[in-house]
Amino acid sequence: MIVTRETPCGLKGIEWLLSKFTTQNRCNRLAWYKGGILALTYMSYTCYHMSRKPMSVVKNVLSRNCSGLVPPPDINPNDTNNQNWCEWPPFDRDNASALLGTLDSAFLFAYAGAMFLSGFVAERVNLRYYLALGMIFSGICCYLFGIARPYEIHTLWYFILVQILGGIFQTSGWPGVVTVVSNWFGKGKRGLIFGIWNSHTSLGNILGSLIAAEFVETDWGLSFMVPGAIMGVGGFLLFLFLAPNPVDVGCLPPEPPGYRKVDVTNSSDESSAIEDPEANHSANNQAINHNVSRLQYVDGEVILRTETSPMLVVNRRTSNSGEDKPIGFIGAIRIPGVLEFSLCLFFAKLVSYTFLYWLPLYIASSANFSAKISADLSTLFDIGGIIGAVTAGSLSDYTGMSAVTCAGMLSLAVPMLFLYDSFGSINIGITIALLILAGILVNGPYALITTAVSAELGTHPSLGSNSKALATVTAIIDGTGSIGAAVGPLLAGLVSNWAGWHNVFYMLMISDVIALLLLSRLVYRELHLWKQRRRAV
Repeated sequence: MIVTRETPCGLKGIEWLLSKFTTQNRCNRLAWYKGGILALTYMSYTCYHMSRKPMSVVKNVLSRNCSGLVPPPDINPNDTNNQNWCEWPPFDRDNASALLGTLDSAFLFAYAGAMFLSGFVAERVNLRYYLALGMIFSGICCYLFGIARPYEIHTLWYFILVQILGGIFQTSGWPGVVTVVSNWFGKGKRGLIFGIWNSHTSLGNILGSLIAAEFVETDWGLSFMVPGAIMGVGGFLLFLFLAPNPVDVGCLPPEPPGYRKVDVTNSSDESSAIEDPEANHSANNQAINHNVSRLQYVDGEVILRTETSPMLVVNRRTSNSGEDKPIGFIGAIRIPGVLEFSLCLFFAKLVSYTFLYWLPLYIASSANFSAKISADLSTLFDIGGIIGAVTAGSLSDYTGMSAVTCAGMLSLAVPMLFLYDSFGSINIGITIALLILAGILVNGPYALITTAVSAELGTHPSLGSNSKALATVTAIIDGTGSIGAAVGPLLAGLVSNWAGWHNVFYMLMISDVIALLLLSRLVYRELHLWKQRRRAV
């Protein structure tokens, strides 16, 4: 009996690529698929963060005061076409910082608000199209900001509108990539995999800064247009090669609860048979199984493929038929742990994004370093964040206690922030050490909650075999955190102006304490379960 597997429309590029580099061995092909998924999603979210970063680099040029500066030889300041050779209205006023802060707020609040809707949409559409279009339109928004320079656009509302649209389209990224990776990888070593994979955030920030800095002095429009074009190309690559679910290319998803794998001599090269534990041995089942050439588990159903029927669906669900419907907002909130981790992320992301937007300025003002040295030193916080993400993921895998891992790092982050505020400006060696340690402890819990914890809660046992909750749960958790990300930098600017930087750090320490308290119930439950397991042994 010869059975052929049909590839869904649009994924022929994947099949062609794999035919060039892989054998027909099932394990070999599955490994290539998983490696490709990690690479594509890593590239995708690197581009998302890369396109967010130019704004922080270009701010210094947009708000620059040109009084007393000599124009370059090729610029005639008396020419009406070159009258804005240095300053750029409307950001040439005394309130330039406030106007530029308005652009940041427009992006961040639009992102936070749209994130909740993004998860619901992601559960109901093909994630390959969703991510590809999200990247392309995000790239267009970034490009539109850049063309303001060659087209001499000086309307504030144009910039605000572009930022709002960019924030909305950027929400396609996180629920999409986390869901795709979770679809392909089971719970084993999930924290470590996500911890390493999560370095795309820091890499995107670094690449965005380098690209924007390359053009900022000569043509700041290119600082946006180049990342926007790269973003669009990345979206097209996702459209060609991304397989959002193993089922799309004939592979089995990670083993669902209530089912177990069995060995089949003549199984296909992409999937193996599974056995329903509740299946009976009636004559009808034996008749069906006689003609079966492939068994596959798809969204809670056992799919039987035969010569006469390419896809004969036999429903083997153990619960009601509505179990595969996308989960609603209230249903997602009721999943144990979602509310606590969402609120915890609000405060954890508030601290992290305050460092992201204000750290270079704080370093320059507190340690009297130059702008360039301050910018270079601020990347150490991102390096610490990469280490923290891997550390948190590894600890979570080893202990099986995500809440305890987050709480431990948050409790250490509070004294670390105090030490950095008190001693971070003594000399450059201490500054480097404290920045890396602060990055580890501040970004570790944030990275763990947005990746492995979100994936774990999106496949919680209370959902049964329903796989239509992951993007919604991820969006709720990250959306709540994104509100904190928008509030943190705004409060930091106000507090630093009114009460000084020391009080900003007190605000950040209080935020970490609140985040720790919000996890107390989950920490108690995890420790109680750990003690029970110890007693049982």
